Amino acid sequence: MPSRRELLRRAVVGVAVTTALGAGALAWSSTLLGEYSVMDMGGGGHDGGHAAHGAGGSGAAAASGTVDAASAASVTSLTADPDRPADVRVELVARQETIDIPGGPSIEGYTVNGTSPGPEIRATQGDLVEVEFMNESVTDGATLHWHGIDVPNAADGVAGITQDAVPVGGSYTYRFVAADAGTYWYHSHQVSHEQVVRGLLGAIVIDPASAPPADLAADVDVTALLHVYGGEHTLNGSVADEPIDASPGETVRVRVINTDQGTAAVWSDAPYRVVAIDGQDVHEPTDVDGQRLLIPAGGRADVAVRAPAKGEAVRLHVGGARSVIVGDPGASVPPTPQPSETLDLLAYGTPAPLGFDPASPDRSYEYVIGRRFGIIDGRPGNFWTINGRMFPDVPMFDVTEGDVVVMHLRNDSGDVHPMHLHGHHVVVLSRDGVAASGSPWWVDTLDVHPGERYDIAFVADNPGIWSDHCHTLPHAVDGLIAHVMYEGVTTPFTINGDAGNRPE
Repeated sequence: MPSRRELLRRAVVGVAVTTALGAGALAWSSTLLGEYSVMDMGGGGHDGGHAAHGAGGSGAAAASGTVDAASAASVTSLTADPDRPADVRVELVARQETIDIPGGPSIEGYTVNGTSPGPEIRATQGDLVEVEFMNESVTDGATLHWHGIDVPNAADGVAGITQDAVPVGGSYTYRFVAADAGTYWYHSHQVSHEQVVRGLLGAIVIDPASAPPADLAADVDVTALLHVYGGEHTLNGSVADEPIDASPGETVRVRVINTDQGTAAVWSDAPYRVVAIDGQDVHEPTDVDGQRLLIPAGGRADVAVRAPAKGEAVRLHVGGARSVIVGDPGASVPPTPQPSETLDLLAYGTPAPLGFDPASPDRSYEYVIGRRFGIIDGRPGNFWTINGRMFPDVPMFDVTEGDVVVMHLRNDSGDVHPMHLHGHHVVVLSRDGVAASGSPWWVDTLDVHPGERYDIAFVADNPGIWSDHCHTLPHAVDGLIAHVMYEGVTTPFTINGDAGNRPE
């Protein structure tokens, strides 16, 4: 006899199929993908008819889908200077194998150079980084996406959009200038909901080219990469806390990287400062005491902690289950409860110039997240929608290089969505109608909670075709993904074809 869970599943599938059939054959066929190109997405006008005209206008009249193919630039041409020698060269080899988690279980997953997380890449601001990526045994193919780094489009690593997935025995060279100092990470963008969860990832840190201001400087610099393997919360790949030996009075910069599928909380039993978010410095940060910092899935935060007097230490909780212990390694520091109050980054720090004026944008778009029953690629279910449309009939947000773009995000669904735009950082202008009042809050990954509304802005200064999706990766698989497309750019790559490209 079927279990109660199985009966419920069958009922849900039945409702989904009935709903799809009731919508007619057109709705059915629009969600059976087969092989497709993102160039064909958008429905009618490339923006899906959901663009509000800004100072420079937008909408179907400016759609990049009307570009003459003969004059279009392929994503493959959008590269770093091919004649410039690399300052940092790295070889990374992906394997599909068993991972032994120190202090935890062994799992079947993916490694980079034999470990997970893979090796940390370190560069200095302004360096040209060259990474030779080889796939030794990942059967579905693999890529590397440089999460949060505004790389040229050919280096973005999204299978089916900027390249084909690298097959077993194949390789791909990524080249980009490390223009912005900060904390970032790399991960596969092929079957990402499986390969990222199972360990095909690592950290990349770009050190500043010059000394930072005194309020952002640190004596000790450490990385705290969070990941869940087989249900075990790890810190830098180990099921253990990490002690950091620091002399009294020294400042320790802890670079927290949340590679998981949910929000991570950071708090301490002593005051701390948030000195950077998603690789972007906070302007004039102040002490945080009795509040937690929330980091979205895929997001990063650099937190500064001062080592206390000799014989003492500070516990910085990262992700709830693991901690970084700063100070005397022999000191005993008991855990402290997670604060109920959350630091509001909308008002943290002090204002500073943005470098552009978002008050009169060239493009203004709605990005409204909802949910309804339907079928995607032959799978019935309760899927995400964007502006009322289900994948692949979702908006394509068209821009021209140099445009000031404002997006109005609204979450009408019942889940939190960490929204991630590739190739750009966006600045948060307001939340639920309340204008930002602190340091410019620059992000590449932003948690949008149920019922919340955010206004964000960016300058279209990095030509290409860029994914704009939820970084709870199973949500992206279920349709929560759109794209920002620059006028005059095209791609030769397709999804679900012979190359086996499946970016989500």
